[in-house]
Amino acid sequence: MQGMEGKNRLNRNPIGFNIMAYGIVGFMALMGVLPFWLLVMGSVTDQGYIIREGFSLWPSQFSLDAYRMAFQVPHIILRSYAVSIFITATGTLGTIVFCSMAGYSLSRSDFYYRNYFAFFFYFPALFSGGLIPFFIWMNTIGMVDNILVLILPGMMTFWFIVILRSFFKGLPEEIGESGKIDGANEVTICFKLYMPMAVPALATVGLFSALGYWNAWMNAMLFIRDPRLFPLQFQLHRILNNARVAAQAAQEAGIPSAEVPTFAFQLAMVCIAIGPMFMLFPYIQRYFIKGLTIGAVKG
Repeated sequence: MQGMEGKNRLNRNPIGFNIMAYGIVGFMALMGVLPFWLLVMGSVTDQGYIIREGFSLWPSQFSLDAYRMAFQVPHIILRSYAVSIFITATGTLGTIVFCSMAGYSLSRSDFYYRNYFAFFFYFPALFSGGLIPFFIWMNTIGMVDNILVLILPGMMTFWFIVILRSFFKGLPEEIGESGKIDGANEVTICFKLYMPMAVPALATVGLFSALGYWNAWMNAMLFIRDPRLFPLQFQLHRILNNARVAAQAAQEAGIPSAEVPTFAFQLAMVCIAIGPMFMLFPYIQRYFIKGLTIGAVKG
């Protein structure tokens, strides 16, 4: 009887705990959504109202002046969008292909030189040459005003290789052995047998890589002189600096600062920059959580 009572007690639905748990999770979700909501609402609020009343959950004085200012020359923003999309798509695809091949090779126990190659990837990750040698090297090999300088340096990332190596190492080696029995070579085994099972890890690496390429602007500032090759982040950085200069000049000229939408303009720039990544995340979040837990459970 005591065993039955204990089992029934375990099977009971803890209503109080569920209410508390859902309440905490809902509060945390609200705290995560609230900054994005304030960001969007602030970008469509009149500059004068922001100066007088601050930011609010709903714009009392609706205004699109910040977006009009951002898209004053729309072809510049659209061209930068195209450059960023090309860089992100190409770089992410290249990162997934090359890092997965490196991770697969390092995970194979029958690869005799895997420890030497692992050290080759590991050592530069801890002790990099620094910015000045990187700048000299890129100039020496002719990467100035070359769109490849925005793609190639971020393609082989050590931490992505580690994630994929850990995932491949957890897969049964018998799969590769069966492929060899059927006459498959290593390339076929990697891409047709192991890659379909590594979708969670590939999605995780792809998301981090896409975020890195989309938000990158340092290489563009260092090596790109042609305005047609400016990615979105660097273009918005330039526009924002010009807006600050214009606001400072207006203030020195005695023009009211409320007529220059600097605060709303900054928020509008952020909305323009994060839009594509914000819409991409829901489609791969089911793979993202599983990919992050790679190596957390062993057995």
